[in-house]
Amino acid sequence: MSLLSPPPRLLMGPGPINCYPRVLNAMSTQVIGQYDPVMTGYMNEVMALYRRVFETKNSATLLIDGTSRAGIEAVLVSCIEPGDSVLVPVFGRFGHLLAEIAQRAGAKVHTIEVPWGEVFEPEQIEAAIKQIKPKVLALVQGDTSTTMLQPLQHIGGICQQHNVLFYSDATASIGGNPFKTDEWQLDAVSVGLQKCLGGPSGSAPITLSERYVELVKKRHHVEAGIRTSAHIEGQGSRIRSNYFDIPMILDYWGEERLNHHTEATSMLYCARECALQLLDEGIDESIKRHKLHGDAMLAGVKGLNLRPFGDLKHKMNNVLGVHIPENVDGEAIRHTLLDDYNIEIGTSFGPLHGKIWRIGTMGYNARKDAVLHTLQALENTLRRAGHKCTNGLATDSAFAVYSQAATS
Repeated sequence: MSLLSPPPRLLMGPGPINCYPRVLNAMSTQVIGQYDPVMTGYMNEVMALYRRVFETKNSATLLIDGTSRAGIEAVLVSCIEPGDSVLVPVFGRFGHLLAEIAQRAGAKVHTIEVPWGEVFEPEQIEAAIKQIKPKVLALVQGDTSTTMLQPLQHIGGICQQHNVLFYSDATASIGGNPFKTDEWQLDAVSVGLQKCLGGPSGSAPITLSERYVELVKKRHHVEAGIRTSAHIEGQGSRIRSNYFDIPMILDYWGEERLNHHTEATSMLYCARECALQLLDEGIDESIKRHKLHGDAMLAGVKGLNLRPFGDLKHKMNNVLGVHIPENVDGEAIRHTLLDDYNIEIGTSFGPLHGKIWRIGTMGYNARKDAVLHTLQALENTLRRAGHKCTNGLATDSAFAVYSQAATS
């Protein structure tokens, strides 16, 4: 065993990505006690910062300690009771994930699907809501398995009209694509840090509407051992997970600071710095930056005589799907990029496994040098593998995007 010394990888896949340096610095800060007034002050700061990140006034905006999947599970297991009907529109791998988590919570899950590479029209979702009458609509915004971005702005009004809770996982999209919790009338949102927010996986910011909180507080429970005569139990069924029990977590983050778990201090520092990084840049500026470098990568990929995947009108700013040419070994290309250039790009899942690569331009890696270095390495690797492309056209095409942006 020796000291950790990972190679200097440039992570240009669908996530995780290289962290912002200031985020890494924040994580190295010494821990303090979970009830130290300084620590609870940091918790309050995190809540305020993520209200701005989510573009919401929701009081219940906080962190779930765990990866982005922990946030998904906390939101769903806390609002779903056995037998509840849940609608999940599936347009990639992560819609299937939402469906599985809802099933494990005891829901009667109904799915509707479109081919991978497409997204849903509001009318399709509304028709399913009218037919199924679900308690919850669970919908991914950006699904990295397909690189598609599902429009959400008309879905919240439909859910309000039919008294349906509207939840979205925006892990892959927030910070690099527009996301407006209040304007789009969402009831619950969960995200992770390892995409456009530029941190590592391990903390899941969430925000919850008053309607969601009122619903789950009917299932409020206080553990024996810390319960007092002043605590009032909810009349609903007990939430099946202790760790992901949102009413208990709200007690911990609220004024009472009722003990639930020991807060993951270093990850709280990390999440705080991720939010500060985004807000210091400006949300609109961050989205613009992700679109610029995503557009440059798209132009460069076309310059490599490669075909982008999916409906490009609905592509995320921060990740691109690319059809693997028939005459090359997709995995061999990925391994050469990793071994010879220290660059990681992704494969995909399910029906797209081995058929597309996924190339990310997000967070700290949404920058010109990362895009150009990746395109140069990919051109050299493809050319040596027998793929026909014009030398230098990929980077020239990317430079054209940058030049146009500079003069516009």
